[in-house]
Amino acid sequence: MDLESARARLSGCYVTLPTLFHDADLELNLAGTRQHVEFLLDRGLNAENGVLLVGGAAGDFSTMTLDERVRVTEAAVQASDNRIGVVMGAQTTSTRELVKLACAAQRVGAEFIQVSPPFYFTHTEADLFDFFRAGAEAADVGLVIYNTHWISAGVSLELVEKLAEIPNVVGLKWTSPFGIEMTFERVLIGFADRFCVIDNHLNFVSSHLLGARGAEFHIPNFWPAWSIRFWQLLQEGNYVEAQREFARVLVPFFALWAEMGQHTGGDGYLDKLCMELVGLPSSRCRPPTRDVREEFRDRARQMLVEFGVPELA
Repeated sequence: MDLESARARLSGCYVTLPTLFHDADLELNLAGTRQHVEFLLDRGLNAENGVLLVGGAAGDFSTMTLDERVRVTEAAVQASDNRIGVVMGAQTTSTRELVKLACAAQRVGAEFIQVSPPFYFTHTEADLFDFFRAGAEAADVGLVIYNTHWISAGVSLELVEKLAEIPNVVGLKWTSPFGIEMTFERVLIGFADRFCVIDNHLNFVSSHLLGARGAEFHIPNFWPAWSIRFWQLLQEGNYVEAQREFARVLVPFFALWAEMGQHTGGDGYLDKLCMELVGLPSSRCRPPTRDVREEFRDRARQMLVEFGVPELA
């Protein structure tokens, strides 16, 4: 694997795709997934400004079987037709399953897998290194290490340094606990030249200044043009305007997302509601996430009107 090429294919808007189901029986809506990918690509997302994450947290990975996770990734890969990189979510508590997911990603054509420390048990750093290395050695795909420190053991600076020794660990989807240790900043300062660091911390302006070359976005799912423009502002160094847009769009979006989170768990519920409001295929999330679309439909629509989203249905 060519590290520079892989890092370039991973940079830009890291778009976390919701997994679409049929509301009647909650089976996979693979045709809807393909239509969604076409929507994103038709409106300007490409390998130079973004990458697609399939089956992450907003993609309901925790409610899907391994086979379903592979099938929805394959649908996205087919629709993308190599016009944009695809990351398959590979979070799991099992090293054996991680190996299967890595091999499946290579088989269906995904370029990367996203891996986080196993949850439930708190593992040691030696456990985590062996876990990540097993995934890396299983297949010719790039690994994006996701530091999910709030639900699992965290990825330390020392572990990041060890992971740099594994050639196909190409990305860090990075967040860290707030504190005087400033681990978030120290990883960027120390490792931005080695990894494509993807900001999952919502510090997009400061992280880009320090070398991050990716940022996780939900907005592209229903408004790609805004996200592409936001990324351009960062790339141009127009940080003042980027911060204004952050305050105008991302702050109210995540405020509503957090309010919905007072009523149910999960992640992709607001993405899906907004997709529905612009006329895209959508669905509820699988249980145990409850369907709260009707309670928030009017609020979400008003938010999109205030944003200036052009394609409201």
